[in-house]
Amino acid sequence: MTLRIRHETLQLRLREPFRIARSEHGAGRFVTTVVVELGDDRFPDLVGLGEGYPDRYYGDTPETMAAVYPLLLEAIGEPDPSPEGLRAAGDAMDRAIRWNGGAKCAIDSALHDLVGKVTGRPVWDLLGLSPEIRPTDFTLGLDEPAIVAERAKRAAHFPALKIKCGGPADVATLRAVREVYDGPIRVDANTGWTPEVAVELLPDLVALGVELVEQPFPARRLDWLADLQDRSDLPIVADESCVTDEDLEGLVGVVAGVNVKLAKVGGPGPAARMLARARQLGFLTFLGCMEETSVVIAASAACASLVDWADLDGCLLLADDPFEGLELGPDHRWQLGDRPGLGVSRRTL
Repeated sequence: MTLRIRHETLQLRLREPFRIARSEHGAGRFVTTVVVELGDDRFPDLVGLGEGYPDRYYGDTPETMAAVYPLLLEAIGEPDPSPEGLRAAGDAMDRAIRWNGGAKCAIDSALHDLVGKVTGRPVWDLLGLSPEIRPTDFTLGLDEPAIVAERAKRAAHFPALKIKCGGPADVATLRAVREVYDGPIRVDANTGWTPEVAVELLPDLVALGVELVEQPFPARRLDWLADLQDRSDLPIVADESCVTDEDLEGLVGVVAGVNVKLAKVGGPGPAARMLARARQLGFLTFLGCMEETSVVIAASAACASLVDWADLDGCLLLADDPFEGLELGPDHRWQLGDRPGLGVSRRTL
């Protein structure tokens, strides 16, 4: 085996408290993420940067990720430094272990960064995609309506806001945001509603100009999702119900859209393939993120030419991103240039 890995668990402070309907990781004040450096004996002067978010909801912790790295590297073996080699490496990881998207994402993103540096190609080019991408929205967590509205006012320059719901004051929060913000509002309940609550909220959501509703119900309640989509002119988007591409077929006719995240599916390679398949099946596509550094946000942005909506603000929620190189343009699109790999590096003091 020529690949070698070094991993580091980071606890990072959030710029503002950030809670969702099923909050973890420091009760909304801190997040935990895992950064890896991937080396290859054939290219001793180059290192690939990667990141995986250890979301317990999907069965990942820093400890489980560390435990499966050797298995995944053994499965990959000596990958060919090419797009075909990257695809083969992703397939090998999936054959070795079914889930553990966070660990796979760390390795897959690092491997794409490394191969990009070896070949002199940016990751979006290795994926056969375009650097022309959608602008990102900005996400506001659960809090008192007045507090969320104040944060919305500060983020009003973003072309869309994503509002976390699933609490007792959802309508009051959305009304308060609408008073200070006239752009598109995207609602994410993170499994926090019941069918009765969702149906009761629908008229208010429409009246307030909500653009979409993301994952209102528990992941396995596809029957509830299908019924709500039948009742709603708003797109219902599956997130927790749509983890990997294996879930896509079962969501046809259930929801209008799917949210793909690198930490769920296992990195930029699998994410690009899942988004392409989702589009073939007729879904609207949403590319999301966790509260991650710009390492994974750069890897996600490399896939963003495949989506209808982008929610790639994870590194913007951090008080201090330990990496640099990824720049947000004045139009709120991540700038994808021609730098090899992901184009990010550890920030120096």
